[in-house]
Amino acid sequence: MSTKAELYDVIRKPIITEKATMASDSNAVVFEVAMSANKPQIKEAVETLFGVKVKAVNTTITKGKVKRFRGQLGTRNDVKKAYVTLEEGNTIDVTTGL
Repeated sequence: MSTKAELYDVIRKPIITEKATMASDSNAVVFEVAMSANKPQIKEAVETLFGVKVKAVNTTITKGKVKRFRGQLGTRNDVKKAYVTLEEGNTIDVTTGL
């Protein structure tokens, strides 16, 4: 069992986009997670912090784009997202704070 601070290190923040909102229709929630986090760690963190039962965890890594910052080329950070599917009857309201 991990401490609460370690669980918050695994889950950084919820992602609220159009695609994430569409995923909530199928009982899924999208979180930005640490790059080093694996699926069992993400599942444990969500179940412990929110008190819900997790059905499945899918992860994806989005590579950072090359953008211009004040004329200089820079690279955005890579982001790991976790699509957490919840068991029937469980919900997480991501519009409120953690």
